[in-house]
Amino acid sequence: MSKDNNTARSENPARGNGSGPPGRTILRVVGASLIGTTIEWYDFFLYTSAAALVFNKLFFPNADPLTGTLLSFATYAIGFLARPLGGLVFGHFGDRVGRKKLLVFSLLLMGGSTFAMGLLPTYATAGVAAPLLLTALRLVQGFALGGEWGGAVLIVSEHGDPARRGFWASWPQCGAPGGNLLATAVLAVLSGVQSDATFFSWGWRIPFLLSGLLVAVGLWIRLAVSESPVFLAAARGAERSGERAPIVRVLRDHWREVLVAMGARMAENVSYYVITAFILVYLTGPLHLAKSVGLQAVLIGSAVHFVTIPLWGALSDRLGRRVVYLFGAVGVGVWGFVFFQLLNTKSYWLIVLAATVGLVLHGAMYGPQAAFFSELFGTRVRYSGASIGYQLASILAGGLAPLIATALLKAYGGTLPVSLYVAGMCVLTVVAVSLSRETRGTSLTETRVPAPAQPTTV
Repeated sequence: MSKDNNTARSENPARGNGSGPPGRTILRVVGASLIGTTIEWYDFFLYTSAAALVFNKLFFPNADPLTGTLLSFATYAIGFLARPLGGLVFGHFGDRVGRKKLLVFSLLLMGGSTFAMGLLPTYATAGVAAPLLLTALRLVQGFALGGEWGGAVLIVSEHGDPARRGFWASWPQCGAPGGNLLATAVLAVLSGVQSDATFFSWGWRIPFLLSGLLVAVGLWIRLAVSESPVFLAAARGAERSGERAPIVRVLRDHWREVLVAMGARMAENVSYYVITAFILVYLTGPLHLAKSVGLQAVLIGSAVHFVTIPLWGALSDRLGRRVVYLFGAVGVGVWGFVFFQLLNTKSYWLIVLAATVGLVLHGAMYGPQAAFFSELFGTRVRYSGASIGYQLASILAGGLAPLIATALLKAYGGTLPVSLYVAGMCVLTVVAVSLSRETRGTSLTETRVPAPAQPTTV
């Protein structure tokens, strides 16, 4: 048995023989991370859906429909610009003072900004001040989410059983479809029970104001979670050695791993926002379908997505992170062409099928991603390294995806350029993941990146 595997089995002394942490401990940590990330992604995706359905009319009313949507998605994209800054700040302090404190702060920051959005005046009331205030709050949202992801997946990865790390670490990833599911469900219910006039008058504010209640619940759960034992052990060693700032070490020693993480994110992030956000633009615009069709398709797809993400994570524990991730990237690249053909039928169930299959294939990348990125970096730079790689890619990928897709649709009058755009991002991801090392079985207690794992048969 290799040294890495021996270390992996005993990386947390509290686990005794390495068969895994006590059931209550890991379930509590997973539950707190899942609920917290679900709430934060609810806030973030609520803005995404509102940008496609509401904000273009309420905050940019003087533009034609597609131009108004482009301006609305521009404010949406600005949130992604703040995410790397959030990743840098939260990562730096998360690697120095711990994961838990930063997770609590990120939840408060995200919830507060979302709640404030529900109180904003519209363009009709405040003029140009309205979109400016909306943009400022979107920047706060992006900053908070930039720090959330790294802490949530790392605290689970560092508590979890090494042999099942892919499975355990995939649960915080479920917060993305969970949050999207919750945001889409609330909007779908409101749009179904309210007239368009009522919804655009004040009904759209309700989901944003609900964020205050959700944050209170999330804080109550998250405050009860203990700090990562792997981090505590590494922090004691850092105090004795006088280690330099984590961000300096990441940029100096781990830039290759950061580039791998960025490349791996391109297909995953772009495809997700095309499937869940641009679909609403395309269905309600060129296809002239009711917004409820798109909302329900995303709702059903997100429910299936939520269930399948841990299955992909568990599969990566058996087959390795790379093979599962590559399957998802290739699958999404192909499905990007089928996706719009199914939407063009205007058939409700084929539209649901398009969104659902697309999200299931996306899950093959998203499920193993948390463990994969966690295993790329040593403990004392893990929060910084994973967050920087993850969030820098968000600017180029998810932040621009709906904007680029809408611009391509407007410029060319068809969806083939959008499919080619998604396929191109998938090629980048395939190259990045193919050039990376297999990380399954890597010990998280190592402060330096270990040698590549030896291939194993399944």
